[in-house]
Amino acid sequence: MMSNNELEAGPPQSAAIPKSGWEREILEKLAFATLREQRARRRWGIFLKLLTLAVIVLGLWLVFGLGTVDVENVGRHTALVDVDGTIEADGKASAENIISALGKAYSNSGSVGVVMRINSPGGSPVQAGMVNDEIRRLRLAHPDKPLYVVVDEMCASGGYYIAAAADKIYVNKASIVGSIGVLMDGFGFTGLMEKLGVERRLLTAGENKGFMDPFSPQSTAQKDYASEMLKEIHQQFIDVVRTGRGERLKETPETFSGLFWIGSKAVEMGLADGFGTLDSVARDVFKAEDIVDYTQREGLPERVLKKFGAAVGSGAAKALAGNGSPVLR
Repeated sequence: MMSNNELEAGPPQSAAIPKSGWEREILEKLAFATLREQRARRRWGIFLKLLTLAVIVLGLWLVFGLGTVDVENVGRHTALVDVDGTIEADGKASAENIISALGKAYSNSGSVGVVMRINSPGGSPVQAGMVNDEIRRLRLAHPDKPLYVVVDEMCASGGYYIAAAADKIYVNKASIVGSIGVLMDGFGFTGLMEKLGVERRLLTAGENKGFMDPFSPQSTAQKDYASEMLKEIHQQFIDVVRTGRGERLKETPETFSGLFWIGSKAVEMGLADGFGTLDSVARDVFKAEDIVDYTQREGLPERVLKKFGAAVGSGAAKALAGNGSPVLR
């Protein structure tokens, strides 16, 4: 006879494990079925991940691989070079990229002419000047291959500095054209520093070494020096426009004042030659409707590096204090 303690404890542990063979067999089958299902699930997961990766790789290959054209084997065509965005050394509209594209466009025997499509608010006078010089050199070297500019939304300041070297400039009636001027911008924080009780401790060797420092007062002599420098660059800009446009330019007191105009007014002023688009110039002027784009495009690695690179920090600093460099804008 069992005691009360034995009754409360229940049956022995061994009684919970099935003794008969058919029960054990069913449990084993269920366990193996569960393992097979888990393995199949893992295999499908790996397969789907590999499939997704393959689709991504294929997409990148289509975009960056098939997008290139073997221009050496292209027949009679119009060559296109885009100038899009701010003209600056580290940007997509840098002199290096533009000049490289122009060289390839001119060297191809199948190109009957070059269309430079510009959509730019301006930028570095150095970069714009380098492109202007190269266009004039290429035009002299290839007199039978004209270069026409087609203005998209905007061809202002440094953009027009480049355009002035072209054989002809075509615009849309509402395009923005002009802004023949130079600026140098920045910020001054001296008043704010005084209110906050902050003292600027700047040590220099050379009385003008701290020129354009945003945390130091600007002297009259430094301001006058900067103004003279801007006037010299402005005169260079004026000379480039006068040389490029020649007798077509109808000068007024406002022509070189830094103002800009819509395309229809620019044609009246001789800043542009007429109305046209990339397609109309290729079709009606060059008589070569096939267009080959020679523009230097950034690849995916370059975009990633620019997005996450160290330039982010320097860009924030420039936005805060200005870079103190002359800008055609």
